[in-house]
Amino acid sequence: MYTAEEFLTQLELINVSHVVSVPDSTLGEWYPALQASNDVSLIQVCREGEAWAVAAGLHLGGASPVVLIQCTGLFESGDALRNAIHDYGLPLFGIIGYRSYLNQSSIPGDTARIFTEPILSAWQLDTLLIDTPEKKHRLAEHYHSCRTDARPGIALIAEGRA
Repeated sequence: MYTAEEFLTQLELINVSHVVSVPDSTLGEWYPALQASNDVSLIQVCREGEAWAVAAGLHLGGASPVVLIQCTGLFESGDALRNAIHDYGLPLFGIIGYRSYLNQSSIPGDTARIFTEPILSAWQLDTLLIDTPEKKHRLAEHYHSCRTDARPGIALIAEGRA
């Protein structure tokens, strides 16, 4: 959906200080641009649950992090996310790759598509789906809205080839 340069520009536009992420084949394409950035620090973690904990610490220290993971990693990290946003009340923001979203007709039966949005709804997260190039600009709007209201938020970025 985004080129690496477009994605980095969006992060710089919204003043993200850190991207906390677990590498994967799709989102990992943005890593070279993130690693080369002087404005955004990339922190790679081993597990998705660790990403939320690191982002929580960065937020408490005054930084403006985002968590960048795929939706299957979101499932794995649920308890850490729930703890950070509901128990501690932290307004963390995640950018989640929505695996195979654009391949719904060519990859039938991928259960990641079935469970992603209901899980985010159950966790009461303000979620924006970016599933067309025309919606790419809405990432910044959604991030700023969540920050202004001090609430957690998620941007789901559609992955795959339509």
